[in-house]
This record gives sequence, C-alpha cells and structure tokens, in this order.
Amino acid sequence: MSLKKYISTIAVFILINASCLQSFQTTDQGIYGKILPLKERAAIQNEWLKWRLENILPELMRNADIDLWLIINREYNEDAVYFTLSPQPTIYSYRTTILMLHDKGGELGVEGLSASDYGYGRLYRGAFTDRSKKQFENLADVIQKIDPEKIGINTSETWHLADGLNTTMKKRLESALGPEMSKRMVSAEKLCIDWLQIRSPQELEAYNDICSIAHEIIREGSSDKNITPDVTTIDDVRWWFRHKIAELGLEAWFHPVCDIQRKKEDAAKYRDNPNIIRRGDLIHCDLGIKYLGLCTDMQWHIYVCRGNETDAPEGLKNALNVTLEFGKILTGEFKEGRTGDEIAKAATKKAEAAGINSQIYSHSIGNYGHSAGTRLDTRPLDQVAEENRDRTQYAIPSNTVYAIEYCCFFDIPEWDNQQVKISFEDDAAFTKDGCNFLDGHQQDFFLIK
Repeated sequence: MSLKKYISTIAVFILINASCLQSFQTTDQGIYGKILPLKERAAIQNEWLKWRLENILPELMRNADIDLWLIINREYNEDAVYFTLSPQPTIYSYRTTILMLHDKGGELGVEGLSASDYGYGRLYRGAFTDRSKKQFENLADVIQKIDPEKIGINTSETWHLADGLNTTMKKRLESALGPEMSKRMVSAEKLCIDWLQIRSPQELEAYNDICSIAHEIIREGSSDKNITPDVTTIDDVRWWFRHKIAELGLEAWFHPVCDIQRKKEDAAKYRDNPNIIRRGDLIHCDLGIKYLGLCTDMQWHIYVCRGNETDAPEGLKNALNVTLEFGKILTGEFKEGRTGDEIAKAATKKAEAAGINSQIYSHSIGNYGHSAGTRLDTRPLDQVAEENRDRTQYAIPSNTVYAIEYCCFFDIPEWDNQQVKISFEDDAAFTKDGCNFLDGHQQDFFLIK
C-alpha cells in the first residue's frame, strides 16, 4: 500500500469514529464482550504485524537510510523492539535470537530473516543454514552475501527503547563481521522510534475499542459499587482495579494510582487515617491497561458527596471544565513536523493568556506505555527526568497516538480558596485531520453519593 493510500485509509477511520468523541461515562455495560480469547488475539496481532512489515517498514527503513536492520536478543534480556517485530505467541527470545530485516528495494519490499536456532514461519525465513559454524559466523556470512551499505543496530544515548543491543552482543557482532564490515554499522535510533510510534489503520481502529474497555473499567471502579465512604481505602481502590484487569485477562503496565485531595480542616480531622476515603474528598486515579499489544493511559477524578450534597461544589466543577478547555487548546496545537517542545510552549502561551495555570507532561503511547516519540513537558526542570529533556525536541509524525497528560491548578472558593490540582489524561490519535480523542474522556466528576 502506498503512503498516499495509507493516509487516505487513516482519514476514513477518523471520519467513521468521529461519533466516539463524547464522555466515556456513557459506555455500554456489555463493553467487556469485546475482549477476545488469547488465541484470537494472537491471530489478529500477527495479521497486523504482517501488514506493518509489508506496508510501513519499507518506507521507514528508506527514510532512516538503513539497508539491513539487526535485532539481537539474549534469552530474558530482550531488545524492547524485538517484541514488536516477533509474531505471537512470543513471550521471550529462545537462547540468542537474531532477526534481520533486509530492504531489497522498490516493490520487493523488506525480507525478514531469522539467524536463530529456529525460524518464524511466513514472516522470517530461516537463515541459520550452516550448522557446522557458530551462530555469529553464520550471521556474518549472510550479511556478507547481502552486502548492505548501512547496517542498523539498536543503540541510542537518548532513547531507551532504541538501545536494545547489549555490549556483549555488539562485541560478538563486530568480531564476526570484522573491522571493514563493522564500519557500516549505524544507529537505528530513528528507525526504532518511527517503527514503535507509527500505527497502522487496523491498530488505530482497534485502539478505539481498547480505550472503551479501559473506560468501562474506570466507570465500574469509580462507583458506589466499589467505594463506601468511611470504609474503603485508596489502597482498596488501587487493588480493585488491578484485580479487575487481571480478571478480564488484560495486562496492567503499571500499578494503578489513587490519591486524595481534601479540605485542610478535613485533612486535620482524619490525619490518623488519611487513606480512608471520606465524604468531601476529591479522588484522583491513574490507570493503564494493555490489550492486543497496545497500551492505554488515563487519569480521572471522583468526588465523594457530603450528606447534604447531590453534586460536587461549583468551584470544583468549574475547575474541571476549565481543565477540559485547556485540553482543547493543547490538542489544537498538534501540527505535523512540530516538536513536542514547540507544541507545549504554544499551548502554554495560550493558556497564560486565558489565565489558566497549567503544566503539561504528555507522551507517546503504543506498544509501551511510555513509548518512543516526542515528549511534551513544561514542568520545572527539577521535576523532569534528564533524558526526557532531549526527547521534547523530536518532531511528531502523523498516525501516532499520545497520552494527552497535563494538570491545572485552581483556588477553590468552597475550600477556603485552597489550591487544588485537577489532573487530566486520556488517549488521542494524531492524523492529518488533527489530534482527536479515541473514545472521548471524562466530562463530569464520577460521584459517590
């Protein structure tokens, strides 16, 4: 499929799913029925991988100016990229696993080879053919026959997900290739990043369902069914989400987060048992699941009504509404070719003009929760991981997915002008039609009455 046709397919996907941009609190109770058995998941992921290898990878390799891409793994010490290139059901690399992706040029596309003890069926042809030689000697023979001008290896100072070739394997590779052929080795950093961040039409379509499943878990866990004031603790809520994810046969890519903001007088009153949820509390949660090899990352708020309340105080509701408005500002600044730093600064400038006190810390999401792709970060430098500072300088391409993550600060009148932090995070696809949320996002507080 040509890039032009690929982009057109993405555009159709966005039009079809425009109706998804509503509050996720209206999701259908039967949403869990979308979760497939493991065998069916594997078949779908393998079809996606085949399509990606045939339709996305050739152009990425040419853009990165790499003729042969090597992914070399040791058992239980795998390259992060390996799991995105290997067919299901792959749980680990057996012994030393070597994948080779050779761009044969033009319509011939990319050929997959496995210089390992075993092949990978239709996706990777076995290339360890001379068993009288050691594995790396055989690998060197194959590379000599291919005679690539540039050999991509996964090394990077900036991106952990592009730095999967360990020191021992690199030494063995250089020893087998010899000094002249080793000079052709170059970092495959750009190729790794683009492969990990650019999504296929099939993945983007499925991402909507994946987000809807996560939203349904959130809706169920943020209800009276799960939270009883003066009894339930924030740790109970965390573990409810963790068990629910496991019960559904999904993965949690981090342990759920749950914390409480409360009026100072209430905080003083309950200081001996601060983790028990009380009436008047504002609860903040953060949850990430993984399904069909793709991750979600979402944050939301729950308000626990006092005895005389049927809704959250107006000050808190206004704070949430302004926070959501800032989300429109932020997603509106996504433009292809802009860096994360440029997007974040442009959004912050507009927020300041509107009197919004915000902090942005958004990131790419996909096969990994904190995936390859640019970062957006306006927090003080002492709050930003050192490596993330460099990552904000990367430009964004189309057909990528981001966890739109930020917070805003407000003085709440009903809380004696105490400052409250409203956090937001949900997942959005960036295509040629802009940055749009995949399955809506929180519009109102979840209420415990």
